[in-house]
Amino acid sequence: MPVCVRGEVALYYELSGAGLPVLWIQGVGVPAEGWRPQVERMQGIQSLIFDNRGLGRSTLRRGTISIEDMAEDACFLLDQVGWDSAHVVGHSMGGLIATEVALRHRHRVRSLSLLCTFSKGTEASRLTPWVLWMSLRTRIGTRASRRGAFLEMICTPEFLSAGDPATIAADLVPLMGRDLAEQPAILMRQVMAMGRYDRSAALGELAGTPTLVISAQLDPIAKTKYGRALATSIPGAKYLEIPAASHAVPIHAADQVNQLLQDFITGIG
Repeated sequence: MPVCVRGEVALYYELSGAGLPVLWIQGVGVPAEGWRPQVERMQGIQSLIFDNRGLGRSTLRRGTISIEDMAEDACFLLDQVGWDSAHVVGHSMGGLIATEVALRHRHRVRSLSLLCTFSKGTEASRLTPWVLWMSLRTRIGTRASRRGAFLEMICTPEFLSAGDPATIAADLVPLMGRDLAEQPAILMRQVMAMGRYDRSAALGELAGTPTLVISAQLDPIAKTKYGRALATSIPGAKYLEIPAASHAVPIHAADQVNQLLQDFITGIG
């Protein structure tokens, strides 16, 4: 699969399908494979997915981790595949990156779809007692307990109770690119990058950019109040909330998310 070099960064990417161009940008610690439930099931789109710098098969010899840098990585990949513009979809940190792409290069963004994300990075990197406790649980204890803690952060109790947690964790390995008991070293650098990012005052500049903001009702990370605030800050943005869903909604409610994205993207063309 292709790898392209931008300065000190080697970016792994994949291009698949045929139809409307869609650039998919993932969140903290998740590689390109996290979009498989979307790119392998949606029709009439050509998908560009990639590993963010320093994660998975994308390397970072030197240099920084910032939302701005990762936005320029994404635009560099548009050039590599010959796309003048694309529909841009981002989840969590990927939503911040997608927003920065639109703020910097509006002419290249046909539409924005922002899933489980924020209007500013401090909302994503906040250190509440719950965040500290859950982060600790994903790093100490047995491998099984660490996997369980990670699942609790991104899935609803109903989803987990409907199956065997060990099986669910194993099924997520191909999408997450790792055993859920392990945390990649780049993860904390990505979280810190989010904490430094705040372009909330500029969101009004996205007026005229078709924007869909999707929140998950039970998401403890990207709370619905953050999604509503984001949608309110972008003139004309449409806000949707998926009930009984959590942060990993593109995975555990893939069919619903896919239909919403399909309708939105194809409606714009």
